[in-house]
Amino acid sequence: MATISRLDPYRELNSLQSNLNRIFQDYGRGSDELMTSGTFVPPVDIYEDDHSIVLNMEVPGVNQNDIEITLENNTLTVRGERKIEKDIKEENIHRVERRYGSFTRSFSLPNTVDPENVTANFENGILKIKLAKRAEAKPKQIKVTGGTSSGSDKSKEIKGSGQAA
Repeated sequence: MATISRLDPYRELNSLQSNLNRIFQDYGRGSDELMTSGTFVPPVDIYEDDHSIVLNMEVPGVNQNDIEITLENNTLTVRGERKIEKDIKEENIHRVERRYGSFTRSFSLPNTVDPENVTANFENGILKIKLAKRAEAKPKQIKVTGGTSSGSDKSKEIKGSGQAA
């Protein structure tokens, strides 16, 4: 006689969800290679105003001396490394969720950036890179005067970027 089993369509989904939860819980654990695999990608906020472009990069736990910034061919590259503390023994580690290792972030910059006027400041785990815009790229007020055919000498001001399209 055949055994009758009750059909439970959610059983497989629950099993799949349990397996995925276990995988993600165990993700940060394991070998030293996994902890220092270079998967660390610091988040960046980028904003712009009339005079500059500013990048704020979160790099907590990174030593200022372990950061290198280069600007070449309109590409800004930030390299660094977050090192794992050497005084902690591997057998004493219960969980590692933070990422360690080297990182590289590159950003294409517009031609409006003045490569001679870049500053970087490191404070409280935030790397702030300020890229000044070229003088000709800053917005300018341009006066437009009326022509002789209209009979009036009214002028109109418009804002322009100062760059040719």
